[in-house]
Amino acid sequence: MSKKWLLPIFLVLTVILVSACGNNSNNNNGAASPSASSGSSPSASASEPAASPSESDAASGTITYQSETGPVEVPANPQRIVALGYAPNVISMGGTLVGVDEWTNMSPHFTEKLKGVEVVSEDNLEKIIELDPDLIIVDASSKSIDKLKEIAPTVAFTWGKLDYLQQQIEIGKMLNKEAEAQAWADDFTKRAKEIGDQIKAKIGESATVSVFETDSKNFYVFGDAWARGTEILYQAMGLNMPEKVKADALGAGYYTLSPEVLSDYAGDYIVLSRSASGDNSFMETDTWKKIPAVANGHLIEIDTEASTYSDPTTLEYLLNIFKDAFLK
Repeated sequence: MSKKWLLPIFLVLTVILVSACGNNSNNNNGAASPSASSGSSPSASASEPAASPSESDAASGTITYQSETGPVEVPANPQRIVALGYAPNVISMGGTLVGVDEWTNMSPHFTEKLKGVEVVSEDNLEKIIELDPDLIIVDASSKSIDKLKEIAPTVAFTWGKLDYLQQQIEIGKMLNKEAEAQAWADDFTKRAKEIGDQIKAKIGESATVSVFETDSKNFYVFGDAWARGTEILYQAMGLNMPEKVKADALGAGYYTLSPEVLSDYAGDYIVLSRSASGDNSFMETDTWKKIPAVANGHLIEIDTEASTYSDPTTLEYLLNIFKDAFLK
């Protein structure tokens, strides 16, 4: 072939090759892993405007979550979450866990969803590393936060800093599902208030409700934000708390009682959190049976293991129990 034809042919082949590479680059970018960092995304060409920070994050599969300790770049769609805290909130939002704390693992609500998920703790960082998480969630009281940050993006929450609804919304923001979390919070608030109004119409506006728990050794009475349905009964439904409970448990969250003084803290209705596997022989004593709410059949029993969180799954479960028990 004449040499004069070689240059044009070479140029044509070069154009085809460059075009093919460009198409492959676009396809890979569109199917990028959610955990890909912004540094791995291709640079904009000179003929295109520079992407804004939010556009760059979206292209790389990350978002910036404004946590209580500062901004954290997290996956837009995390697939390997290690939740050392707030796991029920994450599961309720459809989050994908590879590691979970032991307490969440004890809740019967999540038994099926946690099959195959490793139980982990901050005391065994090696095990967390082996799970290769793309997001770690932990309580702000943890002493291992800095070490966890070296493994994966880590978000810490301070327990009790936010109310139960805002906590769920923050979890939604972190998981890039804020609208979904807000919709649930709004709907739950509306439904719980409606049921609360029905309950007050039946038992009386001034009727009081106490939430007790026993662990076979001690008794506890709870304020309005210590799980066991307290957020539903007192905050969402607006039911009344006995004065002694207000004085001793509202600020601290809970108050330890001896069996002899249970009646002093008992409302017109009692919600009793207890474990079916625990020692519940106290329920056969005269001290218990003579409490007016018990004697009048105003006792609602809930399972402790199924009631110790304030996530959507647990709250919906308790809302149905309270609705059926109060309005039967």
